[in-house]
Amino acid sequence: MSTTLLDLLGDLITVNHRVTRLAAQAANGTESPAVWRTLSVLRQTGPIRLGELAVRSRVSQPTATKLVSHLAERGWAERLADPLDARAARTRVTASGEAALAAWRTELATALLPLFSDLPAADVEVLERAIAILRERVDAGEPAPPAEPGDAAVAL
Repeated sequence: MSTTLLDLLGDLITVNHRVTRLAAQAANGTESPAVWRTLSVLRQTGPIRLGELAVRSRVSQPTATKLVSHLAERGWAERLADPLDARAARTRVTASGEAALAAWRTELATALLPLFSDLPAADVEVLERAIAILRERVDAGEPAPPAEPGDAAVAL
């Protein structure tokens, strides 16, 4: 079988969406996927401006505003003054938000466990290696988190 890298990447995206959807349905969560995606972005980037959060979460700025308000109401995120611009604010995930995200991921993984529990050890090792490769490539390809005040990279 001669599968191209392009075909494999297309299959990866399709299967990833199916696995995520299946896990979310099995977990019966009540929060929107956008809530979890936004918390994940905040966890990864640290404090971030609303416009950048909207871009990274793949939502409009008004939707990002609603998401941040919802997360703040839940105690999962907080708004901070932006030290570079008094008119702007940054949002960051709280310890409560980190815990909620970790619990959701555990819930998703638990929901998928019946599908994968009979995998032979060799296949589990293949998944472990594939995840390591994917994480390395995605980390290298994502834009750096926004610079913090005092960083040498901050342009004024």
